[in-house]
Amino acid sequence: MSKALKNDEWIADIDVPDPKVLPKLTGFHVLVRPVSVKRQTKGGIILPDSTRDDIAYLTTVGRVVALGDLAYEDKSKFPKGPWCNVGDYVSYGKHSGVKLIYKGVKLLLIFDDQVIMTVSDPTDLDTSYNLSTGG
Repeated sequence: MSKALKNDEWIADIDVPDPKVLPKLTGFHVLVRPVSVKRQTKGGIILPDSTRDDIAYLTTVGRVVALGDLAYEDKSKFPKGPWCNVGDYVSYGKHSGVKLIYKGVKLLLIFDDQVIMTVSDPTDLDTSYNLSTGG
């Protein structure tokens, strides 16, 4: 069995546009297009892959491209309504979802309750922050 890719390694190629027609999702699924988060510090220093690996505690971020027909319909689970909508940037756990390539675009299929938070601007997430030193 081959080694599975972590979600943070499943980064979308920003040069490839979203497919014009997306697959029809069923149930409680959310289709996300992963995006890369900053690869360099605010000062312009490019982070090597080894450093990015060291900060694997970060969750990953993607843009919601489609919602299943039952996503966020469970009122007992989501009494305040949907956690996200198509076009929102969301954060999800590193090992969440099913990775797939659809029409040349890397996508991630997760369940509606695997969305951790919405992110107004994914470039605001700074991967250079060090938890042990506080900066």
